[in-house]
Amino acid sequence: MPDALSPLRIAAALPELWSPRVIAEVDDAYIKVARVHGTLAWHTHENEDELFFVLKGHLRIEMDTGAVELGEGQLFVVPKGARHNPVAEEECLLLLVERRSTQHTGDVVTEKSRSIEEQLRPL
Repeated sequence: MPDALSPLRIAAALPELWSPRVIAEVDDAYIKVARVHGTLAWHTHENEDELFFVLKGHLRIEMDTGAVELGEGQLFVVPKGARHNPVAEEECLLLLVERRSTQHTGDVVTEKSRSIEEQLRPL
């Protein structure tokens, strides 16, 4: 019998910040979790939307058009082509839904960028 997953528990146990891990797949999308704190990077995903769901904590998604503030249990979809920068003033646990083709930091590469191979590592 398959086991149920606890995204909150898995995200809380991640050893690295800003290093999403794939926990499931739905059609052509990955379901990921991440433990974040601080700032990621201003970036764009030209061809993919990106869903952020806050499992625990608070996340601000800065965009050229203004910022979106998310608390626990809230979600926001960054539309494809929208320049954005996720920021967590305190540790925050996230669930992300992204197409398989979505690059972690989109059109930029930083020391925090993770390849899909890194995101697919066993938990």
